[in-house]
Amino acid sequence: MIVPFYKSDNRDFTIVNGDCFDVLPQFDFQFDMIFADPPYFLSNGGISYQAGKVVCVDKGDWDKGGSPESIMEFNRKWLSLCREKLKDNGTIWISGTHHNIFSIANVLTELGYKVLNVITWAKTNPPPNISCRFFTYSTEFIIWARKCPKVPHKYNYELMKAINNGKQMTDVWRLPAIGRWEKSCGKHPTQKPLALLTRIILASTEEHDWILDPFAGSSTTGIAANLCGRRFLGIEQDGSFAGLSKTRRDELNIPGVKGRYIVKLSDLSFQKFTPIANEPEEKYGKDLPF
Repeated sequence: MIVPFYKSDNRDFTIVNGDCFDVLPQFDFQFDMIFADPPYFLSNGGISYQAGKVVCVDKGDWDKGGSPESIMEFNRKWLSLCREKLKDNGTIWISGTHHNIFSIANVLTELGYKVLNVITWAKTNPPPNISCRFFTYSTEFIIWARKCPKVPHKYNYELMKAINNGKQMTDVWRLPAIGRWEKSCGKHPTQKPLALLTRIILASTEEHDWILDPFAGSSTTGIAANLCGRRFLGIEQDGSFAGLSKTRRDELNIPGVKGRYIVKLSDLSFQKFTPIANEPEEKYGKDLPF
């Protein structure tokens, strides 16, 4: 039986402390959207430059590289489990760099997903390249794919056009990396910026939709989902990061915090959201079975 690590009072934010490989097969529920930030397999002793200091890029044992075959099998396993948890019209977004994204793209095609776009996230404030022997790394990639090739997916075209000053939004997004204000409760080594996640969520879901993140980390996906009036389940195997997720969600209940976040996230200025009540199943559809 699944016991949530934390569930918000109105049940719009749930964290399960566990390995997604173990947790996902234990319940029957389908989501409107999945965002996944899986291991990039970069923790192999490299260095980078952050806040004026040279730092090691190792994130933890979970991010250590393996053989191409083992990485492919890892991606095949979690993407198979996630496909079972998507509604037929649901979509999945997966972030990565060249270290893992090509493997993921191959597995998506193998499993029957249809790739819709590959977003290039061009960071407006990337760290400098300290070796000066190649170009500065300033981009990450985000694959957007739908579950079923022949079932139409959700895409809020008019909203994305409005956000982009009345022009069709392209697959290159110029957004900053995570800001200092997003680390008020602590930080995760691979934390994604809220601006990135809010745009993803606004593009491909509707109010009160359910969003899953199988590698939740500090639950930026969940915070963005709640700011956008969506509901969230995150699975995180590290207890300390599950605790950080809870702290971040509790912070949204402090008067004025949610408003300050919305002011900083320009994409949200185009929408007004109805708060999720304490009875989501009656008013907004099926609730999680735990």
